[in-house]
Amino acid sequence: MFRSRVRRLMCGLLAVVLLLSGCGADRKERSKPKAKGGTASPAQGGRKPNILYVLTDDLSWDLVDYMPNVKRLQQQGMTFSNYFVADTLCCPSRATILTGRYPHNTGVLSNDPPTGGYDVFNQRGNEQSTFAVALKNAGYRTGLMGKYLNGYESTKKQGSSRTYVPPGWTEWDVTGLGYANYNYDLNSNGTLTHHGWKPGDYLNTVISGKGVDFINRSADAKQPFLLEMSTFSPHGPATAAPEDNHKFRSLKAPRTPGFNEPDIGDKPGWLRRYPLLRKKQIADIDEAFRQRVRAVQSVDRMIGKLLDTVRARGLADDTYVVFNSDNGYHLGQHRLEEGKLTAYDTDIKVPLIVAGPGVKAGAVESRFAQNTDICPTFQDLAGLTPPPSVDGRTLVPLLHGQPVTGWRTTAYIEHLGPRFNKDDPDLPKQFGGNPPTYHAVRTANELYVEYENGDREYYDLTRDPWELGNLYPQAPASRKAELSALVNEYRTCGGPNCRNL
Repeated sequence: MFRSRVRRLMCGLLAVVLLLSGCGADRKERSKPKAKGGTASPAQGGRKPNILYVLTDDLSWDLVDYMPNVKRLQQQGMTFSNYFVADTLCCPSRATILTGRYPHNTGVLSNDPPTGGYDVFNQRGNEQSTFAVALKNAGYRTGLMGKYLNGYESTKKQGSSRTYVPPGWTEWDVTGLGYANYNYDLNSNGTLTHHGWKPGDYLNTVISGKGVDFINRSADAKQPFLLEMSTFSPHGPATAAPEDNHKFRSLKAPRTPGFNEPDIGDKPGWLRRYPLLRKKQIADIDEAFRQRVRAVQSVDRMIGKLLDTVRARGLADDTYVVFNSDNGYHLGQHRLEEGKLTAYDTDIKVPLIVAGPGVKAGAVESRFAQNTDICPTFQDLAGLTPPPSVDGRTLVPLLHGQPVTGWRTTAYIEHLGPRFNKDDPDLPKQFGGNPPTYHAVRTANELYVEYENGDREYYDLTRDPWELGNLYPQAPASRKAELSALVNEYRTCGGPNCRNL
């Protein structure tokens, strides 16, 4: 612990000297060659590689089995088996993805002002520090299609955010109210187009076509691209494309050992009062799972079409494909109905799959990664040096099988709760899980959670991978003190202080 504090102090002094902020480096930094030992992207002919990033909403690991193109991507690339989000709520997670910084450093702690949402993200200057800004300044064509941040689109006609295009994006096809995938206004580079209820208006279909067009135009321009396809699916109401509405009729939600947990007397106070799930609730959970599986079929087809286009244009050897989710989702575990706001693995552990130049096919990487790492990874892939002020680390050495020392062994999760805003699309149902504010640390074999009301949780994941028995009262006092000290360090860390924990 003493050595880690010394390292953090030294790195902090270096960060002050360098005077860099955000994940987008300044012009002077971008003009420099990468430092000796930095990883050059192994695209053909030394060209800057393309990045195709598919970011889904509320997609949990149990849906991947129903996505054949994603399964094929796993065979072609690397699966991160220990990838965790720093917050299980949409806007804080996406703000972290864009900037490489924990929620306590972006200032985006919720979906709504004054503690979060698009307005806070913008007011705190985060829009100048995204991977889009860095890559556009480095000569990339950058596109975002689908969802941006909660609160980006005002519900009022005169809302100024409806036609605003943030810095860093050369192509912008975004809506803020696309959860139903129908009846939305799409902002295409500052021009609003209304889409109604016809089959052709289905949002994933619309952005799929626009994504194909973007790749084709980038190929014609012979310019590297970063394309983020950001879906609302499978977020509720988990609307499926018309052709998928009647599929998977016999599916049921996975009956894991934690499903409808029989004894929750050892759980924190907010959860102990939850009753056993009744027959009607279980039937609703099964139907929700079917809807979620149906909803991701259009996402999977979109991925297939985009990859077909990449191959058809001869770009396959120069393109990284990244599949990801902003948070997980629980359905019935620990007596919880639909939701995602807990520190349990169902909510914090989500898919990250990467294929591309230099990535070993079929590889599984067990070292820890977080959504703080997406921004510096994209910057590194583009040949840029991530600034020291980001909280995450580039994953490029792991992707390319290079030796790495001092890699993190923990993940940090923070959550501001409970949630009560009736306009919030992530407002939990009565028994969906609405915990108070907490801070948590996940290690390779432990989950430790501190709630602001004094409740604590500790799970031995080696013996109890389904997080059924809260062992906090029995855990060794010395280990609890170590984990509590680590949580306190994470809560206020920034830049190198975060990366060296």
